[in-house]
Amino acid sequence: MTDPRKHDKSHPPGRRDQGGLTHLADDGSAAMVDVTSKARTSRKAVAHGFLRCSRRAFRLLVDGGNPKGDVQQVARVAGIMGGKRAGELIPLCHLLPAASVRVDVEPDASIPGLRVIATATITERTGVEMEALTAVSVALLTAYDMLKAVDRGMTIESVRLEEKSGGRSGSWRRE
Repeated sequence: MTDPRKHDKSHPPGRRDQGGLTHLADDGSAAMVDVTSKARTSRKAVAHGFLRCSRRAFRLLVDGGNPKGDVQQVARVAGIMGGKRAGELIPLCHLLPAASVRVDVEPDASIPGLRVIATATITERTGVEMEALTAVSVALLTAYDMLKAVDRGMTIESVRLEEKSGGRSGSWRRE
C-alpha cells in the first residue's frame, strides 16, 4: 500500500503523461481522475451497437408475442437505467447526476436484429461517453435475455462510441 503522505501533489493521480492513460497514478496503480478543477461544460456522447439474431427471433421481436413482454420497450427502459448507473458499474467512472440518457431501439431486417443508439447529455466536469456506451450495452443485453429462449446463438456486436462533444478535448466523430 502506498503511503499517502509520500504522494507528490504536483502530479495528481490520472495525469496524462502516462502514455495518454488518465486512470493511472504516478506509480502505475489505478486511480480515479480528479475533475474538481475542471469547468462544467455542456457534453454529449452518442453510442451505437446491435444484436444479430435468427430470423425466428427477429419475427418474435417485430411481431410481438414474447411472454416476457415487448422486447423493444423493455430494452429501451433498461438502457436508460443502465446509462444512469454507469458510475456504479464501472470502477473508475464518475457518478454523473442528472445526466439525460435517450435510447432508440429499432428492429433492422438487414442484420437481422436490433439496432440501439444511445445519446447521453449533461452539463458537468467530465464526459458522458461511458453513460452512452453502458446504455447501449444494457439495452442489448436485455434484448438478448428476452429472446434467448428462441435463439441462444445471438451476438452483440459493434458497441462503440460514434461521437462526443464538449469538455477540454472538444468534439470527436467516428469516420
